[in-house]
Amino acid sequence: MGHGLLSKFIHPNPAIRRELVDLLYTSLPQVMSINAAAITGSVTLAILHRDPGYIAIAIAIIINAVGRVVSLLRYKQHAARLTDHDVVLWEKVYAAGATAFGLALGALTFRAFQLDDAPGAWIGFGLSMSYCVGMVSRAAIRPWVVLTATAVLFTPTLIAGLMRPELPYQLGAAMLVLFWFSIREASRHLSTAFIERLEAKHALARQASHDFLTGLPNRAAFLAALEGAVGSTAIIAIDLDGFKPVNDRHGHHAGDDLLRQVATRLSSCVGADGLAARFGGDEFMLLKPVASGAQARDEALRLARDAVRALSMPFLLSDIPVIIGASAGLLVNDRPLTDDAVDELLRQVDSALYAAKRAGGGGCTWVDADSGALRQAV
Repeated sequence: MGHGLLSKFIHPNPAIRRELVDLLYTSLPQVMSINAAAITGSVTLAILHRDPGYIAIAIAIIINAVGRVVSLLRYKQHAARLTDHDVVLWEKVYAAGATAFGLALGALTFRAFQLDDAPGAWIGFGLSMSYCVGMVSRAAIRPWVVLTATAVLFTPTLIAGLMRPELPYQLGAAMLVLFWFSIREASRHLSTAFIERLEAKHALARQASHDFLTGLPNRAAFLAALEGAVGSTAIIAIDLDGFKPVNDRHGHHAGDDLLRQVATRLSSCVGADGLAARFGGDEFMLLKPVASGAQARDEALRLARDAVRALSMPFLLSDIPVIIGASAGLLVNDRPLTDDAVDELLRQVDSALYAAKRAGGGGCTWVDADSGALRQAV
């Protein structure tokens, strides 16, 4: 299936999408159980009847069973390093494995009907129902996977029932169709309620870690990111020059709009591997990995200058161009951080920021994290 065809089933929030796929891949005990039952049943029928069809189906079930277990284990091994694009691919992998396994079980029942093998039909249909029940337990997580797998699971049995001349078989086939529609309705209700709870949970988590006005990470999120930073990291404090007059002249709504535009520009400056946060008022912080050694300071200065330059460009507030400026204080840290060390770094970068403000604004001051020496950069 192509990405366009599945796009309406894929949740737009990457964090929620990742959690849903994580939950799909927690089904190892359940998969192992149905694998053992399906292999036992299909191999038993193949041995008893020595039928080429049963033998081929048993081989297909074994291959599919092994493939599903391997994919579950590999996902668990690589989950922490997967990109959002990778997560979507792994959802499709799970769906493909579940659908292929369902097809193999459906083929087992179909072959039993062809051979008029009543015990085989009971075994095949029993395995199909067991698999269906297990898949329905995933209905709240990814209903499209469940509905696709169960449709493929039931189709061979449905065809076999309709091919029989006896009315009870044909009625049974019709009941399978009704059963699938019942699964669809149940999946829809379960999934809607489950997704709403997940969205509410993620919304609350975002409120706790993000600024409500700009949508940027807040102070707590910035400190958590700083404490977890590894290697050389640029830490830049940004304070707007001339924000208060804009607020006084144009009103708080215009000031809020200006802060949101500032947040957008700073996010663009730091890029995907950096972080822009709002500390409060018109003060922002930037965090970004930089190269080690002498090149680190140059990269940090370049980022600070880019941010100051971006904020010096005109802003549009209700189609009125407004020009402000910004000052920046920065340092580069390459040491592991304790709570006391974090406080000291923030104190140093604040002192650099206010040195830039005292110098007239619109420039950058960097501070040596080891000596505490301040130097005007622009």
